[in-house]
Amino acid sequence: MTPARRVLLVTGLSGAGKSSILRILEDLGYEVTDNPPLTLLDALVARSDQPLAIGIDVRTRGFEARAVLGALAQLRAQNDLLVELLYATAETDILLRRFTATRRRHPLDNSTGTAPGLVASIDQEIVLLAPLLGAADLVIDTSDLPPHDLRRLIEARFGHQNDGDSMTVTLQSFAYPAGLPREADLVFDARFLRNPHYDPDLKAMTGLDPVVRQYVKQDPDYDVFLSRILDLLKLVLPRFVAEGKKHATVAVGCSGGQHRSVTLVEEIAATLGSSDDITLLSDGPIVVMHRELARQGRSSWRWVRAPQQRAVPDEQIRTEPS
Repeated sequence: MTPARRVLLVTGLSGAGKSSILRILEDLGYEVTDNPPLTLLDALVARSDQPLAIGIDVRTRGFEARAVLGALAQLRAQNDLLVELLYATAETDILLRRFTATRRRHPLDNSTGTAPGLVASIDQEIVLLAPLLGAADLVIDTSDLPPHDLRRLIEARFGHQNDGDSMTVTLQSFAYPAGLPREADLVFDARFLRNPHYDPDLKAMTGLDPVVRQYVKQDPDYDVFLSRILDLLKLVLPRFVAEGKKHATVAVGCSGGQHRSVTLVEEIAATLGSSDDITLLSDGPIVVMHRELARQGRSSWRWVRAPQQRAVPDEQIRTEPS
């Protein structure tokens, strides 16, 4: 049976990295078209036999999210296609900083001013794209994602090595005061565990340090909590794979995103990556990301289980920001 051809519709906020994502997909062998008229989507798909990545954003004349969702539904009705909607986003202050650095005008900014027009344009675009955000198969927040890590993430989730039955799982720690990760499918709250923040010797450390992890694990409910998380993953992740889901994000949060959540994510990663008893993902890739550590400039991304083959060598991938 011929596998379904992948078609990715890539959308999101201006300045959030949509153009970079399209360039990465082009390097991975996708035929890329940016911002075509929506009326041409069927023709673009019909004339090609390659995997496609199509950029769609507010620059399209007469843009309406409802029309995009209608076109998406028509494509998904074709049994020989695997169609997904990818949404790139970033925090407003990050978008402001990027536009200021590049001195580019926002596509919705028709004013002659600077910051006031830009802020209003970003807010307007968030409203216009809200239906697409709600319908997205994958949301990628690039606020704290370096270009090289963005490339690796896109490669793992949309490279040809991941076209089969495998699913990429991202394990992510975060701080609740900074907001829930937009892309999270499952969220666990670790704030009830004993907190190393209040120990002067441990406060500046992280869950990557063995002494901090040992401190957190001494909580009397730690083992039970971890066991129940793993039991739930045993139930849910295989069902995700069975329904054709290609990527899932499991997020663990605490107050600062530095100690307890990092400890649990590392423990879950070690279990999923090495235990013979948990056959959750077949040979699917597993990625670890620590959001708040990334915001502090610390290393925050690594493979627990890499894809079986890398689609394109690192040095051949363009990662310039957009």
